[in-house]
Amino acid sequence: MQESPRRVRTAVIGAGGFGRHHCRIYGELPEASLAAIVDRDPETRARAAGQYGVPVLADASELPPDVEAVSVAVPTQFHHAVALPLLRRGVSVLIEKPMVRDLDEGRELIEAAERSGAVLQVGHVERFNPAVRALEAHDIRPRFIEAARVAPFSFRSVDVGVVMDLMIHDIDIVLSLARSRPLRVEAVGVPVLTEHEDIANARVVFENGCVATLTASRVATKTERKVRVFSGDSYLIVDFGKREGWLYRKGPGLTPDAVRAFAAGGKSVQELQGAVFTDLIRMEKLETPQGDPLTEEIRDFLRCVRDREKPRVGGREGLEAVSLALEVLRSLRRGENP
Repeated sequence: MQESPRRVRTAVIGAGGFGRHHCRIYGELPEASLAAIVDRDPETRARAAGQYGVPVLADASELPPDVEAVSVAVPTQFHHAVALPLLRRGVSVLIEKPMVRDLDEGRELIEAAERSGAVLQVGHVERFNPAVRALEAHDIRPRFIEAARVAPFSFRSVDVGVVMDLMIHDIDIVLSLARSRPLRVEAVGVPVLTEHEDIANARVVFENGCVATLTASRVATKTERKVRVFSGDSYLIVDFGKREGWLYRKGPGLTPDAVRAFAAGGKSVQELQGAVFTDLIRMEKLETPQGDPLTEEIRDFLRCVRDREKPRVGGREGLEAVSLALEVLRSLRRGENP
């Protein structure tokens, strides 16, 4: 009989907004033991105390000494100040995205984690989306990536623009797929409802020749989150919202001569177009694993804490996403002030 994994003593700092989901999942998972919750807001503390039945504190300095792992779900401007003392004393941290406001803050967190041996994981939850995991299983070498993430205005995260609010998700996905350093960035963006950019588009050219375009908007009439990946012999499309994807590959008989032969065969345009996805190009739906992305992300964090393994999205990956997001913002500002 297989033994159950050791339960990790956990806590959540920031129990409003997204943090309440961390509280719920830690309370549900058999491999976690939720020991405490921290929040500065009295109303949030009162609600959390009634829901979870654990100590609810006003300050992270009051956390029990035996807490091993903490989710940090406070606003980005406080990430560094909250996470740094925890990492320095060896407490592992799952920090929500974006990891930090600037690169120096991120480097300091990474150094603290490396010195103490603590796990530093960044909450890029889309990496745990079943459709993304299915896409990565095919080991595509992309030549072109197109990512779009649009949504109605949520009236939260108004202290940052859409690049750090929404585009950061796709920046991390694009970096994981391109597997190369950005060479050039061109971006445009406009404010609509806030003083920050609410719509933005970026074009990134990587050192290996891959090109990516990313579009993000938080003033759309509908929600759409998709990425399209083109390589030399295949094309993938992933729908983050539906958690599904499709793979298109060239058939073994696809050659320019075969296409010309089809065209010369006297068939109607409709028949020819129908033949594209039967005889020339093969289409298949990706087999996506089961699981809620946030639950799988937290499970990965707990496993890394327990077994001292490298997380799927560690501090360095989180900082790379911030670095590219900051470059997008710099390019956007240059366009505003030519």
